[in-house]
Amino acid sequence: MLDFRKLWDEALTFDAFVAACKAEHCGLWQGVYNLARVPDWALAAVSAGTPLKLLAIAEDWCGDASNTVPIIARLAAQAPGLELRVIMRDKYPEVMDQYLTNGSRSIPIVIVLDESFDEIGHWGPRPTELQTWVMANRATMPKTELYPLVRKWYARDRGETTIREVLQAAGLSVAKVA
Repeated sequence: MLDFRKLWDEALTFDAFVAACKAEHCGLWQGVYNLARVPDWALAAVSAGTPLKLLAIAEDWCGDASNTVPIIARLAAQAPGLELRVIMRDKYPEVMDQYLTNGSRSIPIVIVLDESFDEIGHWGPRPTELQTWVMANRATMPKTELYPLVRKWYARDRGETTIREVLQAAGLSVAKVA
């Protein structure tokens, strides 16, 4: 059984994670965070009396993580009661192995914890719609064609699907938006 309290204490804040970044995506992490806007419906879904901890499993080189974790960091910075920390996938394989995607160590994964450090739910490694599309196309489309389309999807979505799905993993009721 995972000791989430210990993992939380060892995890990095988003700012510390970005400051320690060594990969080519470092600028993207901060850029996505700076551009991220949290919709009013997302803030309304998080009540001030519901403290939740979001423990993300990521690596700085991961394109999916650099397009989602900064959005979640912005949400946590603006929503009362939410807090985000990040652990490195490769430093914590025993944690990652509890959240495999089709047998793969795909990241990011966001584990939602209550104030007692009990798991409420988890999300990842991509928004459901995008993950379904990637899985349907990755065998027939070269990565050089696939990943630019993935990046376009993230840019069009502006993090809204990620926010919605993370809040749903937290058990929060999210109002439908048109």
